[in-house]
Amino acid sequence: MLVEVLISFFLVVSGIFGLIGSLGLLKLTDTMQRLHAPTKATTLGVGGVLIASMLFMLLVKDHLSFHELMITLFLFLTAPISTLFIAQTHILMNLKRGDLPDTGREHSWSIYDDPPDQAPVGEENAKG
Repeated sequence: MLVEVLISFFLVVSGIFGLIGSLGLLKLTDTMQRLHAPTKATTLGVGGVLIASMLFMLLVKDHLSFHELMITLFLFLTAPISTLFIAQTHILMNLKRGDLPDTGREHSWSIYDDPPDQAPVGEENAKG
């Protein structure tokens, strides 16, 4: 009974995370906002299903399966990295067009801020 409750808990929680992530992907309009829904909520949702599957195989079927563990590790490692690449590409595309939104802070987008007393990268070679 306790095993069934534990597996059901992980399935329900992962379903809630998956639903929230899917709704966030539909409702949010900006690319940078839409990155958060699938990478955070949906990743936790799929991770919960995989944890429930691992528990089922271990506690009910008496068989330890490493497939679910490897899928979970791969998912948790690749989702943030792919999100980082998508965000950097989005920032770079908007930087070239000149329409990055104002951050409202002292510094702009951190990977493109130049130190105040130095020329931007590449200009010192163009002058000399």
